[in-house]
Amino acid sequence: MESAKLELRQGQDNGTGNIVIRLNGKLSLETVNSFLQTLRQEQAKHVVLDMSGVSFLDSAGVGALVSLFITRRHAGKTLALANLTKQAMAVLQLSGILKLIPNYPTVEAAVNAREKA
Repeated sequence: MESAKLELRQGQDNGTGNIVIRLNGKLSLETVNSFLQTLRQEQAKHVVLDMSGVSFLDSAGVGALVSLFITRRHAGKTLALANLTKQAMAVLQLSGILKLIPNYPTVEAAVNAREKA
């Protein structure tokens, strides 16, 4: 059986303090540790996670998103989700997390919302 993989592609900070990180693969039990280790080190004021490439999201992935959101909030930084897949949207709605973490239909909407705040 092939091991689960999650690739993170980070965009460039355009001077606004916003960073967009595109996730490709599974955000699941097998990948959450490296996901959190990488993203907890991110210094950008506002991080937008482009979730369009997430093929699978489980409860461990949900927990990782909540943990990252809370860690960033305690540090005075923000996190938003964009481009949720149908599966990710269903899991996050069922868990009630969409009431906690801001989410947007597109990356542009997430970045624009932050710049207006």
